[in-house]
Amino acid sequence: MEEKFYYSKAGYQIWFKIRPIFKSLLRIKVEGIENIPLENGCILASNHRSNLDPFVLNTVSPRPIFFMAKQELFKVPILGWLIKKAGAIPVKRNKRDIGALKKTVSLLNEGYCVGIFPEGTRAKPGEFRKPQSGIGLIVSKTDSPVIPVKIEGTDLIYPAGSKFPKIGKSTIKVKIGKPIKINKEMDYSDIAEYIMENIKQL
Repeated sequence: MEEKFYYSKAGYQIWFKIRPIFKSLLRIKVEGIENIPLENGCILASNHRSNLDPFVLNTVSPRPIFFMAKQELFKVPILGWLIKKAGAIPVKRNKRDIGALKKTVSLLNEGYCVGIFPEGTRAKPGEFRKPQSGIGLIVSKTDSPVIPVKIEGTDLIYPAGSKFPKIGKSTIKVKIGKPIKINKEMDYSDIAEYIMENIKQL
């Protein structure tokens, strides 16, 4: 039996009260926050260069964002508990996880905000990876708007291989674009490429 989606509403209420502290510490500057709808399902499609990215987006968003996360992270002590409470969606790596994709579509149709990194994994500093087709499949199965997001600076503060973030080394810039129109008749890979190009142009 499939596990019911769960997240801690009380946890997010507490988080929303204390997150201004983290926003200040990380020197996060955000532009276009008004482009995130406050109600109904939506997809925040962002580039990905650091494990800090989901944390940063949930620091600036006016509503909870539920991210797709590799299944292995749920087994890490403390971290696994935290991301489950945050509503993360476990994904099996190295293959198309149809179950996770269906769950994501279901959450969108139920009115949740889902964060997706089309690249699938972190890109090198200052670079972009080729997007995976999974986001194309998700977009084709829902009417939820897609909002492109570009994050810069997290790879300088918390690059791959680092044990701890280097607080204060750089300003983090988050630019949120307006919802983009997508032709759902395109192939999944073409939809993914189109979304990625919109992210790059921010």
